[in-house]
Amino acid sequence: MSRLDTLRRRLIGSPLPTSAHHEERYSNAEALAILSSDALSSVAYATQEIVLVLGMGGAAALPFTLPITGLIVALMLVVASSYRQTIKAYPHGGGSYRVSQQNLGQTAGLVAGASLSIDYVLTVAVSVAAGIAALTSYVPGLAAVRVPLCLLAVLLVMLANLRGVSSSARLLSLPTFLFMGAVVTLVVAGFIKTGLGQLSPLPLAEQQRLLEAAHQGSQGLQAIGPLLLMRAFSSGCAALTGIEAISDSVGAFKPVEWRNARRVLVVMVLMLALMFSGISALASQAGLVVEDNGPTLLYQLGERIFGDGPLLFLLQLATLLILLLAANTAYADFPRLAAFLAQDGFLPRQLCSLGDRLVFSNGIFALSALAGLLLVIVDGSVSRLIPLYAVGVFISFTLSQAGMVVHWWKLQDRGWRSRALINGIGAAITAVVAVILLISKFTHGAWVVVVAIPLLVMLYLRIRTHYDAVARRLRLDTVERLQLPASPPPGGGTPTVVLVGQLHRGTLEALCFARSNASDLVAVHVDLGDGRAEAFREQWSRQLPDVPLEVLESPYRSLVDPVAQFVGRFEQQHHKDRHSFCMVVLPVFVTRHRWENLLHNQSTIRLRRALRERGTRVVTTVGFYL
Repeated sequence: MSRLDTLRRRLIGSPLPTSAHHEERYSNAEALAILSSDALSSVAYATQEIVLVLGMGGAAALPFTLPITGLIVALMLVVASSYRQTIKAYPHGGGSYRVSQQNLGQTAGLVAGASLSIDYVLTVAVSVAAGIAALTSYVPGLAAVRVPLCLLAVLLVMLANLRGVSSSARLLSLPTFLFMGAVVTLVVAGFIKTGLGQLSPLPLAEQQRLLEAAHQGSQGLQAIGPLLLMRAFSSGCAALTGIEAISDSVGAFKPVEWRNARRVLVVMVLMLALMFSGISALASQAGLVVEDNGPTLLYQLGERIFGDGPLLFLLQLATLLILLLAANTAYADFPRLAAFLAQDGFLPRQLCSLGDRLVFSNGIFALSALAGLLLVIVDGSVSRLIPLYAVGVFISFTLSQAGMVVHWWKLQDRGWRSRALINGIGAAITAVVAVILLISKFTHGAWVVVVAIPLLVMLYLRIRTHYDAVARRLRLDTVERLQLPASPPPGGGTPTVVLVGQLHRGTLEALCFARSNASDLVAVHVDLGDGRAEAFREQWSRQLPDVPLEVLESPYRSLVDPVAQFVGRFEQQHHKDRHSFCMVVLPVFVTRHRWENLLHNQSTIRLRRALRERGTRVVTTVGFYL
């Protein structure tokens, strides 16, 4: 192995065979830790963002924290009830993209896919930024290196996810349960202290003084009005952003998948409602004030209840870890969503490929790069990210629930009316919330999401247009026998191996070239474990029965290793003297525009380099111009 391969194996582990895919599933406890971390961790900043916005109206606005929290909890229960139905209706994964596409049409599906893609990137950025904020609250001296710490956190979470489902679940489960225990302890201790009269509220005059000092030199305090309350509500709605994660990943549960997914969803929502309500009630009781980039609300609450001792340290450590882990929810779902879009031709096909550890590695790399870039742009600030957050997810909520109404209407099985009613109510409420989010956040950054969604949809459609054009250009009749030129006369020609992935015009031209120059011709196809090898073998025997076909098994989904090993054996068999050669022919696409190369696997480049390194002297490519 090269040094790069050795380093990669040390960091993410040895490759897993495709046969182990069914073993890479979550237990209910692991699923709660991995898929619920985004939603559960939001209690670390959701109440804080409500208080931060209400603080713009002065101390008199802070009592609205509890009513707003109550509305968000009610919304949470409605959305969760809707997604319980989605999980059962789509037991292989009922994310907004699939539900919207199948029931509302392609455009609705792409809007949902674009909305969720943006929100997953924001999930990573917000979670990491909030986690580092928890660290810098406890160790203020680290505030100067906030952005490098954010990037380091993204790198660590990326590496953990590249190790695979089982490895990441074992590694990342503990922080979720540690955080849940710490917050529940905080809430219980806080209510006990309140009952004993030991959690006295901050005086109103002191609240007002702190708020005026925090807003001095900026826009100053604002009047309490509908727009301010809508902004506070929309900021608190960040608590709902992780609810869809479970319905996206039903296929990652152990059997019975949909039943286990529903159980985890119920536990997650109940814990989320309990912790969120408790923190808001205690924050309101204590009259806490939050300053942008200052100590977090959870830290202030922990300091008031636990004091400056080991429990406060444990709370901050658990908060840091859960917020970093919350990014893992996006790492669990974004690669799956990208794979669905890629399978349908709306994103590069490379995003469908499973990596060495049976995860969608290319999707993980893409998510890390986008989140890292966003963190650099906003200087690692949570408050600059929050206005962008939740808009996309509520658009996808609405489309998904509306799609479920159409689904039940088409199905019309027993009890379909009650299920359609639940999803219809969910769609109506989330649509109203989406409008509130857009109105209240538009000038504060939500316009970026509004512009980005149609741009992404246009990009998806442009990619699909390219793939459709390529498919038309490559299409061959799949029934009639294909004609190849005559082979060279006896004694002439070169023993030749042709790599074939699919039977289309590109591979046919490569076969024509090889047949006209080959004394001994063999075609090689690699079975990557996608279930297509047998159908390909049947098509080959029907259309090219005169050309021998070797199907190479690749249990680790590698193209390079099986081909290189076969070519090595082929050269040994046909090696007569030092003047004899064997030839390897590789079909390649030649795109019209350079950017289109990104939409096609560059496997030919890697394969040609590997063959050269192993001593193959004649490797030629036959270009097919698209």
